[in-house]
Amino acid sequence: MKNKIQIFVASLFVFGCMAVVNTAKAQTTNNNTIQEVQLNKNDAFSEIRNLLMANFDFTNSDYKQGIVNSEVKFEIAENGKIVNVHSKGDCKNVSKEIENVLSHLQYKIDGSKINDNMIASTYVMPVRVDINNR
Repeated sequence: MKNKIQIFVASLFVFGCMAVVNTAKAQTTNNNTIQEVQLNKNDAFSEIRNLLMANFDFTNSDYKQGIVNSEVKFEIAENGKIVNVHSKGDCKNVSKEIENVLSHLQYKIDGSKINDNMIASTYVMPVRVDINNR
């Protein structure tokens, strides 16, 4: 009986130490941040990509010729509007045009098209533009 009590007390001690270590580790790591959601061609945001390309001004002579890769980050407001648009990529003028187009769209995202796996505070969408008008 004395042996079982000692094993029980030792188990409580070990589990207590593990709980303290895990709590300390959770407070020092960055695990509680909200992850960005990477968007691809086959998701609900294909409408945004199509609207971006339909409203993009390809005539600007300041664009880098050829294929320009960019990454645009944005948020969706509660009313469905696209807000806080920031783009970076191979050509700063293309990035500015992407930001301008998405910021001024009169488009609202339908909340029913966003599934539970896509809920995030920031969305990241790759954009590839081919500039060949010169």
